[in-house]
Amino acid sequence: MNQYLQRTKSYFQTINFRKIIKRIGFLFLGIVAFLVIASAVLSVYFKNNKEEIVTQINAKINENITGTIVIGDINYKFFKGFPNMTLALSQVELKDSLWALHKRTLLKAEQIEVRVNVLGLLSNEINIDKIEIQQATLHLFKGKNGIVNTNIFRPKPKSKKSKSSTDSKVKEVVLDQVHFISENQMGHKLFDFNIVALRSQIDHDNENWHTNLYLKTLAKSMAFNTKRGSFIQNRMVEGVLKVDFSEPKNQISVATENFGIGEEFFDINAHFSLDKNKSPFDIAIKTTILWRDASALLSANISTKINQFDLKKPIDVGCTIIGDMNVTGDPEIVVTTKIKNNELKIPDGIITDCSFGATFTNQYKKGAGCNDINSTITLTDFSGKYKTIPFAIPIGIISNFEKTTAAGSFKSDFPVSRLNEIVNEDLMHFSDGQAKVNLDFKFDVVNLKIQKPLFTGSVAVKNATVNYGPRNLTFVKTDIQLDFTEQALLIKKINFKDRRNMVFMEGKIDNFLTLYYENPEKMVVNWDIYAPFLDVKQFIGVFTSTGKKAPKTKDKKDDFSDELYSVIEMSQMALNVKADKIVYSKLEATNAKATILLLNNKLIVKNGWVQSVGGNIAFDGELVPDGDDFLLESNAKINRVNIGRFLAGLNNFGIQSFEPKNIEGFLTASAALKGKLLSGGELKTNSLSGAAKFKVAQGALIDFKPITNIGKFAFPFRNVNHIVFSDLSGNFKINGDLVNVNDLKVSSNVLNLDVNGVYSFNRGTNLAMTIPLRNPKNDELITDEAEKAEKRTKGIVLHLLAVDVDGKIKIRWNKDHEKL
Repeated sequence: MNQYLQRTKSYFQTINFRKIIKRIGFLFLGIVAFLVIASAVLSVYFKNNKEEIVTQINAKINENITGTIVIGDINYKFFKGFPNMTLALSQVELKDSLWALHKRTLLKAEQIEVRVNVLGLLSNEINIDKIEIQQATLHLFKGKNGIVNTNIFRPKPKSKKSKSSTDSKVKEVVLDQVHFISENQMGHKLFDFNIVALRSQIDHDNENWHTNLYLKTLAKSMAFNTKRGSFIQNRMVEGVLKVDFSEPKNQISVATENFGIGEEFFDINAHFSLDKNKSPFDIAIKTTILWRDASALLSANISTKINQFDLKKPIDVGCTIIGDMNVTGDPEIVVTTKIKNNELKIPDGIITDCSFGATFTNQYKKGAGCNDINSTITLTDFSGKYKTIPFAIPIGIISNFEKTTAAGSFKSDFPVSRLNEIVNEDLMHFSDGQAKVNLDFKFDVVNLKIQKPLFTGSVAVKNATVNYGPRNLTFVKTDIQLDFTEQALLIKKINFKDRRNMVFMEGKIDNFLTLYYENPEKMVVNWDIYAPFLDVKQFIGVFTSTGKKAPKTKDKKDDFSDELYSVIEMSQMALNVKADKIVYSKLEATNAKATILLLNNKLIVKNGWVQSVGGNIAFDGELVPDGDDFLLESNAKINRVNIGRFLAGLNNFGIQSFEPKNIEGFLTASAALKGKLLSGGELKTNSLSGAAKFKVAQGALIDFKPITNIGKFAFPFRNVNHIVFSDLSGNFKINGDLVNVNDLKVSSNVLNLDVNGVYSFNRGTNLAMTIPLRNPKNDELITDEAEKAEKRTKGIVLHLLAVDVDGKIKIRWNKDHEKL
């Protein structure tokens, strides 16, 4: 190794090696000298022939344009592009011949550098290798009247060649800080880009060419319809584009992968026709992107709508845009995507485990135009969970973005208890049971709210238990069948159980969905109700109690709960009730029927009828909220009921001076009464007012204290403990605990009695009694009513007063025979 190094060192010191080094040095000096001399020659040539070169350039330009060009200065750059010549054109301005009409300058550049082939110049030809434009504005314009600023190039004669057979194929283009504008007022299109940098090496194949074009630009506007807004507005765009021009097709094709737009990357394929009359184009875009990031790249008319929604994970999206640059209106836009196991945010909540296919198009019906009216979103195989409730939409279509409608089918099968995730527990609580939903739907969408909904299909609930909190209603082990038709909602097979009551219900709601969303106060729920047994107090309490409302919390589900509660409370109900047996207080009745209307907590009873205590009772009435209680107004007709059992069933109306067992007979009466009912259905003591008429047939008074007290004084030798009367009748006016007695007439086997005055359930009794002393025992044998009336008052007649003294009834003489 040392010997090799020693021989090499010795060789470097030889004369031959020094001669070689000297020759190489002369070669490099010669090359440098040649470059300097050549550049000097070119510089001298340019200076000496500058006027001729400028003339040739102007001749070439004027040979091809019809407008005007202004070039402020032309300079030669000594070393740039050597050995070719680089000319620098400063303050260049190019206008078409119609500039005075539209005022749009086609090109205005601070500097344009043109690299010209030197050998061509020596042959009196200009061959342009490269064009570099710096700090320029290129503005393409088409006005509303069709006028353009691009008709600047003269058509080439087909048979006549140019005087200078100049090769005008440019091999390289460079743009720096170029503002590009394409303004089409007729088509309402505006493309506005601030090009930071563009680099293009062009390969020519006869009239065709290809380039890999690097582009970095700020997209200020890419509006296919300026009325709708711009796509990718104010986004930086950067990437390499494969661009091809086909002369037979007169078309530019563009393809790129991982092309950057803002922070996102796209694969793009596009074609642009350069035909003069028609300029069709198509753009195909693919990417994987987040929903909100994609929305930010769209025009305002689209993004404002889809921003109401969001998807948590990135989605694969394909988009095609097909249109014509010379045609007014929007291009056709088709967007497709496949969603798999994503999370979808909607205005009313979040849908998890969400999968579906979706297609958007703004030309659903071919030939009907590309516009909002003809726009649709088609959903296929949609599945997901709202809260914990699974559902599927096999097909759904959202149409017409000006007057939006939605249609499709909806299916779900889930345990009823999962509804607790949606509805506030204080409003409704669900347990047990299974629900199955199968519906077709169609409705309008206005500001993301459902209007004019139409549902057809069914909802079936099996073996469910539901508690409605505000009225403490419990539906136990209930099967519910909801059938939605175009005209109404039919409600079948609902069982209601509340303590002692068992109720079977079926209902119908005409125009249900429209009223639910738009006018719940106009909704009428028609119920057919059958009950084997019904406690009237509890039943009335259910429908009149204001109950408790769901508490206001920040839980999102309360929005739905509050809406549902409001609809239920505002709706009207018509109940056709039938019951085998009913109980009010201690009064029992059978074969009951009535029509009950519920209007804003007002309860109206019509055509009520029951069989009770040997007779029947017909009634109607009304309950109106009054604070925590309810105002009662009722009309009743009582026909031959057992008066003792009747009074016992109603707690003797609170009368304490006698008991129901003290009176027998059959009561026929009519009454128009007002009073107050407590929220639980109990009649408030001493709250009644109104008028009543009655008559008791086949009656008897047994140990009736108001009579026995008088009998001991007036008829010590008659049996007043058991009085059988042929006529007991009268009419009253009731005002709280006071009863104004008008013409109470008692005709019996022991005595006859006429009573007028005031009777009090508490204090204040003041009755005037007229009592003939004659024994009426045989009056029943008299058949002539006039004769019977005449004999009634014959003989000695007592005029007495029954008055309240310290809470006890005292008998006194009515000296003046005053009729109270």
